[in-house]
Amino acid sequence: MSAENNKASVTLRDALRRAGAVAFWLLVWQLASMAVGSELLLAGPAAVLVRLAQLVPTAAFWSTAGFSLARIAAGFAAAFMLGLLLGLAAHRWHALAELLAPAVSFLKSVPIVCVIVLLLMWVGSVRVSAIAVFLAVFPAIYFSVLEGRSVADPGLGELLRVMGVPGWRRFLADTWQQLLPYLVATCRNACGMAWKAGVAAELIGSPRGSMGERIYQAKLLLETGDLFAWTIVVVALSWVCEKAFLALLRATADWALAASVPRAAAAQRRQPVPAPAGILLDDVTLGYDGAPVATCNLVLAAGSRTVLADPSGAGKTTLVRTVCGLLAPLSGRVQVPGAGALSVQFQDARLVEAMTAEQNVLLCSAGALSEDKAHALLEELLPKDALGRPVSELSGGQRRRVELARALAHSGAAVVLDEPFASLDADSHQAAAAFVLRHLGGRTLLVASHAPGDVELLRATPARLGDARGEG
Repeated sequence: MSAENNKASVTLRDALRRAGAVAFWLLVWQLASMAVGSELLLAGPAAVLVRLAQLVPTAAFWSTAGFSLARIAAGFAAAFMLGLLLGLAAHRWHALAELLAPAVSFLKSVPIVCVIVLLLMWVGSVRVSAIAVFLAVFPAIYFSVLEGRSVADPGLGELLRVMGVPGWRRFLADTWQQLLPYLVATCRNACGMAWKAGVAAELIGSPRGSMGERIYQAKLLLETGDLFAWTIVVVALSWVCEKAFLALLRATADWALAASVPRAAAAQRRQPVPAPAGILLDDVTLGYDGAPVATCNLVLAAGSRTVLADPSGAGKTTLVRTVCGLLAPLSGRVQVPGAGALSVQFQDARLVEAMTAEQNVLLCSAGALSEDKAHALLEELLPKDALGRPVSELSGGQRRRVELARALAHSGAAVVLDEPFASLDADSHQAAAAFVLRHLGGRTLLVASHAPGDVELLRATPARLGDARGEG
């Protein structure tokens, strides 16, 4: 059996199971109605379906459903946008998070009925459902964003910032992709919360032309069939809105990735050749949180090539992070090219997993690199069948080469590589080193590597932490 047929068979079985579950509960409902023996107390599913068939074709039905849908959707949209924006801002500014915490926690815990009663006194019945939905949904979105940002991996964002990728592109390619699973999970429940809060507000306030008013009237007039029919409509609309919004939310992932990749203008198709820039670390103490790791006197002339050949654990990665501005030195003076003027490859993998290799390269190109140029660059390192696939599907060695191509394609005045040839076999190692020399273009090169042959492969000057001087 083919994969497509197997998938279709599984889908059919799932659909049949769901249909069976619905049929089971309809049967239970019918039996319960027969046991009660009174349509006034418990209308059966057949009677309710008949009433729905009478209601749905009428203009009054659609007017009523539209009235409630518009207000609930407006409240949900406002809650989603403000929760997203304030959640992002609170994660960035701790003082804002502390300021908002009591108010948002209060909204999260306060009974929605109490809120609705107060809102009826303050704003009237027409607007109460939208505001009630907002107050019910906003805390869920806000805390979801905070949680998503607090556990997010900062690695890719650091690399994009060092390489001068604009903030909005970093948001689309990195932040939004990491937030999306949390927002999808939250909105599964938030959509149902919105309809519960909105219809509850309409039931209490009974604004003219709302579904809440129709349900309340059915209760007063003991029209049990109508009561059940409108309740089913609420459930159906809630389900449809949930599926539609989640589909839209998931679709933003691909849109955001495509929008984050800059396009080269016709006049920018030639890659600019940057002027080399030197790197200076004058009597610098490297470390984390006040704990020293290594000392360094590093003087790299513009256009020099230097390989730090210290063994693993000596502090090479700490030096790379300091050079990139991600760590402040404990003491001493650091002089490096400014923001966006460094091309960097870190030791750990930092790729946009859902992007192709070409898109990852273009993301950091600032629009100076054409798609054809990026494709040709990657063809030097990767097999053709790997170019159009998401990097999440590539091997460790292939991913490493994508990162190397991205670093060399970026128009930094200095290139900093941390263990660039890790995970590569001997032949790939030599080919990657030759690739670096071909595309370095006279720029300053600093490589952290414990592989003894890299000094020769890169025609570089060996150096060690403590006292290192790169020759021109």
